Amino acid sequence: MSSSDDTLPHPQAECSSPPPNQSQIQLPLLIHQLSFNQDNTCFSAVTDRGFFVFNTEPYRPLICRDFESGLSLLSMLFRFEVFVLVGSSYSPSPSAAAANTKALLWDDHASRCIGELSFRSPIRSIRLRRDTIVVILLHKIYLYNFSDLKLLHQLETTSNPKGLCEVSQISGPMLLVCPGLQKGSVRVENYGSKKCKFINAHSSNITCLALTHDGRVLATASSKGTLIRCFNTLDGTLIQEVRRGADRAEIYCLAFSPTAQWLAVSSDKGTIHVFSLKADSVVLGDDRSTSALESPLSNQSALSSLSILKGVLPKYFSSEWSVAQFRLPEGSRCIVAFGQQKNTIMIIGMDGSFRRCQFDPVNGGQMTQMEEHNFLKQEEHFPSWNEDS
Repeated sequence: MSSSDDTLPHPQAECSSPPPNQSQIQLPLLIHQLSFNQDNTCFSAVTDRGFFVFNTEPYRPLICRDFESGLSLLSMLFRFEVFVLVGSSYSPSPSAAAANTKALLWDDHASRCIGELSFRSPIRSIRLRRDTIVVILLHKIYLYNFSDLKLLHQLETTSNPKGLCEVSQISGPMLLVCPGLQKGSVRVENYGSKKCKFINAHSSNITCLALTHDGRVLATASSKGTLIRCFNTLDGTLIQEVRRGADRAEIYCLAFSPTAQWLAVSSDKGTIHVFSLKADSVVLGDDRSTSALESPLSNQSALSSLSILKGVLPKYFSSEWSVAQFRLPEGSRCIVAFGQQKNTIMIIGMDGSFRRCQFDPVNGGQMTQMEEHNFLKQEEHFPSWNEDS
């Protein structure tokens, strides 16, 4: 294999990574990555010293692990105690680029490595299914069988520094979405029909993706960050377009509710938006829930009041706007997910904050904050670690 992105010939069954240091992680901590698991029942925080895992409902600490050399990425599979870790703990080189070229399968229950994948360039992100490990590099994506680390497929993308890629989570053949080969395009790889489709989603580079659990609906944002578009992945058609705002923004996160009735968006503007979607008809078909059909706050009510002038005034005035909002300080970097309780979202920030908010699906407007925690205060969450120090 000639490409610098190519995987090394053989994954390792054993690896030389040291076990986590079972001692207190010292503050202050620098957060490298935040992520929810596949059903939003847990979230993880990767720091310069290790990682935390917290239960979301109710909010409570689950795991705290200290890796002396630090980590850069973590991916967890639902609530299983198997993680894929990426970081300098697994490389003798002090170079961050070299350190980020190995993915370690970590069995936390046994506190040992059970497998390792090595690459010739830095790993940008990891996605997991119960049957597949997806490793995203700058220009390539590799798919491995989870049970034996056998390479299943590889595909090329345009430059993908953020490691954008999402996969369906329901059982059965996988659907994968990632940046295409051209600016603004998205590649849809359907492993059931064995078909590949390219969607020209935006005129500028794709910066954020989201996929419903069944893989039928895709949400995209571009570097402009003003419009969010939802597509049917089966035929590539545009389902809906919603507007975050008029000013350019960096979109940090897109998240569907379980029924795809709602879409949450976070950006560097500091405002969390929740949009009402038509996509639930694609996800649930004729069996969609009564609440989705009878939502008092329809998409029409989220339209600009000047929509009657559509075709006369610029498109901005007839855009579909968010139903509900929650405001953080501008520049706050956070990701969002929908909670198990109805009409709730969870917000976790790079500053160590965890918030749960509720929105009114009838009247919309500002969300109500239900709770707030600082998950970096491990003296509160892990008191026994302080006793050992």
